[in-house]
Amino acid sequence: MIEFKEVSFQYSSERKVIDHVSFHIEKGESVGLIGANGAGKSTVMKLLLGLLEGEGEIRISDIPVNRKNLSAIRKICGFVLQNADDQMFMPTVYEDMIFGPRNYGLSKEETEKKIDEILRLLDIQDLKHRYNHKLSGGEKRMTAIATVLAMEPQILLMDEPTAALDPYNRRMVINIINKLPQTKIITSHDLDMILDTCDRVILLGNGKIVADGKCQDILSNQKLLEENRLELPLSFMYQKEKELL
Repeated sequence: MIEFKEVSFQYSSERKVIDHVSFHIEKGESVGLIGANGAGKSTVMKLLLGLLEGEGEIRISDIPVNRKNLSAIRKICGFVLQNADDQMFMPTVYEDMIFGPRNYGLSKEETEKKIDEILRLLDIQDLKHRYNHKLSGGEKRMTAIATVLAMEPQILLMDEPTAALDPYNRRMVINIINKLPQTKIITSHDLDMILDTCDRVILLGNGKIVADGKCQDILSNQKLLEENRLELPLSFMYQKEKELL
């Protein structure tokens, strides 16, 4: 589904932000992309979408990511931004959701049906005709996800999907992520959320892959995480504290 082969990228004359990175993600996988600030997570996302162009080879559904194929790549990939306000540019939830499908040529009737299905899936039917600027932070995050799902992407790229949410809305977003059948790549500093939503983790450090494996194995490795300026998820931290008592 997604393949990186010896991919490198650097901004101007700085050191390589991504340095000969290779990985393969299968259809249906949910993968957490983690690392300290500056590890290269956001750059990987931008390379996947063709927003940046580096060295090496990136393929999505066997399509090379290059300028010629950007339209096809962006039909396959949906990007949920960290700040929902950056993603919503129409006055209402309905207008935001209808914009993409209609511009891709879907009929009004088909689009209406699709929108209602997505709103039911996310249990936010009551937001359909609400003004975006009057939504709460959690409602905006759910609306941002709904807007991307309206485009029927095969792959979801999610940047810090639970950032700045209260515990209730955080849990609501986690439950929704787990319902979605798409292949998912999720970047976050919230490692408990990654533990709840991902089967696999790719840990980046200084632009390289430090570890790639089962979520439980990597996120329970305190030494590995601390070496890469991360901390144990709270669930594992509590477990270790109990063992010491």
